[in-house]
Amino acid sequence: MKKITLALAATAALVAATAQAHGPTRRKITESIEINAPADKVWAVVGDVKNADWVQNVTKTEFTGDPAGKFKRVLTLKNGDQIQETSNKLKPDDKLFSYYIDKVDVKDLPANDYSATITVEPAGDAKSKVEWKAAFYRGYMNNDPPPELNDEASEKGVGDWIKASLANLKAKVEKGS
Repeated sequence: MKKITLALAATAALVAATAQAHGPTRRKITESIEINAPADKVWAVVGDVKNADWVQNVTKTEFTGDPAGKFKRVLTLKNGDQIQETSNKLKPDDKLFSYYIDKVDVKDLPANDYSATITVEPAGDAKSKVEWKAAFYRGYMNNDPPPELNDEASEKGVGDWIKASLANLKAKVEKGS
């Protein structure tokens, strides 16, 4: 009986240790914005995958591949750092662009294994709704992350970047440039 009790105690301890050792969980963010322009006009900017100048902090877009198929982009940021992306889907008829980030410095975007989908749809008379759905892991993949790379900080950093990018898109499209 003592052996069974010890075995059960050991199993319980192992389960508890495993639960505490659990790494980060996938985070999901959905942001949207209404733009005072028809969906085709908004898509003309979002769907122009060779130019991501509306994305927050992006100063240059380098593009390789087929804009109608699989492609890669390198976004150069204001500080000179870069974000490397690969497309998953580009469906102009559905006004949908899906991609993932291959490489980014967590100081620029506090996220790992980031993927996103951006859609544009009509929202009434000459208005559009743009929705940006992102999924990612926090900036620090191991246990006990530093405060600036924990779940909350990563969600805030990614969310702020998406919101700023959507605001930039709205300003660009509504200004007509």
